[in-house]
Amino acid sequence: MKKLLIMCGTGIATSTVVKGKVEEWLKENNLNQEVKIYQSKVSDEINRIDEYDVVLSTTLVPDKIKDKVINGVPLLTGIGIESMYEKVLAEIKR
Repeated sequence: MKKLLIMCGTGIATSTVVKGKVEEWLKENNLNQEVKIYQSKVSDEINRIDEYDVVLSTTLVPDKIKDKVINGVPLLTGIGIESMYEKVLAEIKR
């Protein structure tokens, strides 16, 4: 099972919105049995980022983990959602 982390600045507001949308997408694509979702805030996860297979963030992340994080803002703005999900899918299938 793949571990997907959704994080925002506080681990409460935007990550909750994104989590709902990701759960829906996983179900629509029959991936919900392959992925376990975790929700948190960036400051709690910086040193544990390698524990997850996929990381989505709606906030800025430190440079040292930037290459391991997918920008989740498209799920808030509605712009670029498809290409964001392509990146998530590629990590799930890896």
